[in-house]
Amino acid sequence: MSDVKQPQNSSKLVIIMRGLPGSGKSHWVEQFILSQPLAVAARIRKTGYFSTDKLFFVDDKYRFDVNKLPQNHQINLSLFIEALARAEPVVFCDNTNVCHWEYLAYKTAAIALGYQVKIVLVGDPKSAAHQVLCSQRNTHHVSLKQIQRMAKLFEID
Repeated sequence: MSDVKQPQNSSKLVIIMRGLPGSGKSHWVEQFILSQPLAVAARIRKTGYFSTDKLFFVDDKYRFDVNKLPQNHQINLSLFIEALARAEPVVFCDNTNVCHWEYLAYKTAAIALGYQVKIVLVGDPKSAAHQVLCSQRNTHHVSLKQIQRMAKLFEID
């Protein structure tokens, strides 16, 4: 799980996830949470885990609506910043973050509020084999063609 660890007592940590749909971002987050003491894990789940995808769930069913995407991204960012303002010790942004500008506001807010920021890229978006794997295992029915389009746009540091 990379070199990302729970921060020391006084430090605050933001983890920004990046990767194609189906790459394993949410799985990575889940493994990180499970590696934490129970109280820390519960707190992250309740007050420190932000994903625009979560905002598309209605009655426990994922209902993606492209027309709501800009609004849901803004809501997710606002909730994320509220968590930073509350000084939550560990805060996640679990979005695809294909381009750097897509997570710039998250990163900028975190740094401004005294957080250490880790960017975690899951998988190799430029790998054709990885793209196929992502299309097979993503839970939101994103097609291989859509994933390939995203991969072409994906900005690697």
